[in-house]
Amino acid sequence: MKISKSIYNWVSILGFIFAVNSAILILALFVQSLLTAHPNPYNGIFAYIILPVIMVIGLLMIPIGILIRRKKSRSMEQRWPVLDLNNPRSRQKLIVISIFTFLFLIVSAMGSYEAFNYTESVEFCGKLCHKVMEPEYTTYLHSPHARVACVECHVGEGADWYVKSKLSGLYQVYSVIFHKYPQPIGTPLKNLRPAAETCERCHWPQKFYARKLITQKGYLTDSINTEWNISMLMKIGPNLSSLGLMEGIHWHINPNVKIEYIAGTKDRESIPWLKYTNLKTGEVQIFCDTANVLSKKAMDTLEHRKMDCMDCHNRPSHSYKSAPVFVDNAMVSGKIPNDLPFIKKIAMNVLKGPFTQKDSALTYIRDSITNFYRISYPQIFKSRRESINTAIAGIQESFNLNVFPYMRAISSSYLNHIGHQESDGCFRCHSNRHKSEKGRIISKDCNLCHTIVAEGPTGKIQYSSINEVLGFIHPIDIKDNWKNYNCTECHRVLYP
Repeated sequence: MKISKSIYNWVSILGFIFAVNSAILILALFVQSLLTAHPNPYNGIFAYIILPVIMVIGLLMIPIGILIRRKKSRSMEQRWPVLDLNNPRSRQKLIVISIFTFLFLIVSAMGSYEAFNYTESVEFCGKLCHKVMEPEYTTYLHSPHARVACVECHVGEGADWYVKSKLSGLYQVYSVIFHKYPQPIGTPLKNLRPAAETCERCHWPQKFYARKLITQKGYLTDSINTEWNISMLMKIGPNLSSLGLMEGIHWHINPNVKIEYIAGTKDRESIPWLKYTNLKTGEVQIFCDTANVLSKKAMDTLEHRKMDCMDCHNRPSHSYKSAPVFVDNAMVSGKIPNDLPFIKKIAMNVLKGPFTQKDSALTYIRDSITNFYRISYPQIFKSRRESINTAIAGIQESFNLNVFPYMRAISSSYLNHIGHQESDGCFRCHSNRHKSEKGRIISKDCNLCHTIVAEGPTGKIQYSSINEVLGFIHPIDIKDNWKNYNCTECHRVLYP
């Protein structure tokens, strides 16, 4: 079959070059991805998005160039080709074009499917904009949801939310290219899909267990890094599992109960007004913060929200631990030797920051700890040099997983509402200040959510017998001051 002379024009030739080169590059990148254990994330965006677009443009340029060439060489009446199936040459052209079109559609369908999968992948979400997404990607990889794809929570099922996410992604691409993104990225996300459509696909309300025992170990900043232990029975559900969600922490998401609130601040740290509705009886109660009274006009300008999982579990996959927490964890796991004198204290001093670059921060951690022991404890510096180096490596590793200077992403930027130690969390509502018109108070009683069953330093731990509750003992003697203030008055960490 002869090739028409009409194809010999610059538009068609350029289109042919674009199409062929793009196809070769796509094939090469595809083979490379198969042979490489950890392919570059940019390979995917070129192989499945950019190059296919260039190839399609090139293929379109070929017939466009032919039409332009014929239009110049023929009259207007004869500018379209004549298809005569009785002509063997016309039949050959039709068969070739049909086969090529069929193959192109098959390849396009496969490419579109791969492009869809790639844009839904964790690699695409976490690695493509590495500097911007490094904090979220790193904390995600070390979270309980590390095997749950980003889109399962951020997009969910359905074409409508998929389209919304891609339209939102266009603005994000623009923000990255022109450096318009905030540092740190603000939360909570205003366009996040409701938890009932994402979280509850796995964690539905009726699934929750009755109660859970948690045990924690921390270290004081004295010379021997005194261990302090506490075990609490968390009342996430009732005492008897057969009672369902009638009581306990997860009562808040009981299907028969509706809780709405008004957020006094963008970060939802302040809740001046909330409404309780019993959907079975129709009972309604409204509670207002007596220490933060707002006018109706002021409340109309604030966010009105129905409470769901994310109001407490607001850091399910991107939890940034503070320095006291991640150092304690590293000491418990043995990454930081807990018998090294004053290691907890010097770690806390060194990690106060602020840090502007990760490399300089790691160097500062190494040099500061080394100099501390070399100058203050020369004998320990000589005899336990390996332990000191182990401690430095443990602190640096924990720092890398929780502190991201470039994006200013640290624990104080992303407060976790589970609990009430470093953020007000539960105390946003359970404050003894939220009262209804009938005088009912949302209690701050600790035993509503948990009971202490063991606490104290290692070797002198106090234990309660069954159905008994221990009173809280503060590791450092501060009298009864802990009863009069929120924990955040002392424990909110404004540095890493």
